[in-house]
Amino acid sequence: MGESGGKVFCREKIKEAIMGMRQEYPRPEFVREQWMSLNGSWDFYLEGEKRQIQVPFVCQSSLSGIGERIKTDFVVYEREIQVPKEWRGRRILLNFGAVDYSCRVLVNGKPAGEHQGGQTPFSFDITELLCWQGERIRVEVTDPLKDESIARGKQFWEEESKFIWYTPSSGIWQSVWMEPVAKNRFQWVHFTPDIDEGTVKIEYCLAQGARVPCKVSVCITREGEQVFSGSAECSGRRGMATVDVFHKKALNGAFHYIGAYWSPEEPNLYDVVMRLEGEAGTEDEVKTYFGMRQIEVRNGKIYLNHKLYYQKLVLDQGYWKDGLVTAPSDEDYKEDIRKAKAMGFNGCRKHEKVEDPRFLYWADRMGFLVWGAMASFWAYTPEAAVAFVREWTDVIHRDYNHPCIVAWGMLNESWGVPAIDRDRMQQAFARSLYYLAHSLDDTRLVISNDGWETVDTDICAFHSYQHGEDGDAGQQERFRRGLKTVEGMEALVERPLFALGYGYEGQPVVLSEFGGISVSEDEGGWGYTSIRKDQFLQVYDRVISGVYESEAICGFCYTQLTDVEQEINGLLDREHKYKFEPEKVKEIMGRKG
Repeated sequence: MGESGGKVFCREKIKEAIMGMRQEYPRPEFVREQWMSLNGSWDFYLEGEKRQIQVPFVCQSSLSGIGERIKTDFVVYEREIQVPKEWRGRRILLNFGAVDYSCRVLVNGKPAGEHQGGQTPFSFDITELLCWQGERIRVEVTDPLKDESIARGKQFWEEESKFIWYTPSSGIWQSVWMEPVAKNRFQWVHFTPDIDEGTVKIEYCLAQGARVPCKVSVCITREGEQVFSGSAECSGRRGMATVDVFHKKALNGAFHYIGAYWSPEEPNLYDVVMRLEGEAGTEDEVKTYFGMRQIEVRNGKIYLNHKLYYQKLVLDQGYWKDGLVTAPSDEDYKEDIRKAKAMGFNGCRKHEKVEDPRFLYWADRMGFLVWGAMASFWAYTPEAAVAFVREWTDVIHRDYNHPCIVAWGMLNESWGVPAIDRDRMQQAFARSLYYLAHSLDDTRLVISNDGWETVDTDICAFHSYQHGEDGDAGQQERFRRGLKTVEGMEALVERPLFALGYGYEGQPVVLSEFGGISVSEDEGGWGYTSIRKDQFLQVYDRVISGVYESEAICGFCYTQLTDVEQEINGLLDREHKYKFEPEKVKEIMGRKG
């Protein structure tokens, strides 16, 4: 087939692939029945030229229908929509899952609002801007591709990807949708479980301008059976109630019955329906869920639901060949989790990316631990610090209810704080992130700087790829012995394990990056070490066995789940297909529980 015919075939294949994609409900832990997806075809203006783009895929991805690595920092989206007539008389919210990096939204030429931060969701009430005869939505996006002070994660600022840096992602990269709501409605609902008391604390906030007093009702079920049903008067915008989930059968965490707790082995969830009742009946109804789960540190070890728990994590960059930072379909999130579990992992460390809520939903449902992360910035300035804190606060708020998330990783390998070893300002910034996270969420562990040069932290998380090349028996032995003590680990880390003025204080030790083994048959790629494919399982066994021998280590995170562009360290390839027999990988992983 000639070149032009090949391009036509590619375009048709893309059109066929995107049909029905990303039409699932975008916010699965806060569901309203009525909504309308705005994913699909939008007008896209690139340097003055009008194109067509498929939302929510960024223009640099092939699934967007464009697939070009742009050089401009400014792009525009436009789309004509028709708001359902039956929604008239209600407030209309326009919701965005995430837009990288900042944007201005207009409806029928009038400003609806602005947002800054490429990782977090936002909404605008557009009711007063509607004409109800066909609406024009315009999204003006600015993404400074070379600005090192904004949170960008793995997005590379040069023209070609290389080493551990990938294609940048500009613009809308998560779902866009509308929903009709009442003026009296829930703004958010948070659940805080207490497995010792057998209770869950339910906190909620009503939208600005909601009429009070009003009545809030709660119905909790587990596998279709009612656990609790009740209501109470709400006298202000915020309210709180504590519900006995275990019906007074909890004995300081010792009580356990089938379906009580959430864990990777038993991902039990409680479904909740929250209703806001007014004079005319139900004004707002939200469906959500929670898990009874506790993560804690005792005597230098990590416990899940009062049981010693060894975390076997895999580093997950959250990239797809055709969608880049956006999964081609909801099923792809499930498949990644299913395949990771099939290889013996019980969780992942999300890397330099705040993942789509759909991934977290499936991690909750399927039982998969997650270390949540934020995309790093590079050049430290007070302004960069403020922007990072603002966005990170929104991340914690968005993901508060997900039982799968057991740790917050604030910074990675001193990215954004390159002088943290001695710079008091950068140390103070990292410490402030640690205490900020605990002030907003005391149900999870917090890591101030993952990799090295740590300040205050709940986990001593360190990175080392010094497991030794194949045939280098001396380095292999140094790696194995070094993992047995914290002092030995110091010699395996590129930079000091703790920043100046800080030291090890008995925290649990997790080898949170290691491995990175690529196979030489994958031409044109890069890995931390390279071997033949038929050698992989033997080398993997040696490296994992060295980690398992260490009594000082209570968990690990292997690099990495999938190949990403030129980085070919994955257990899965760029298409997220197995590179090695999963049952053989699982056999190696299962040698320590």
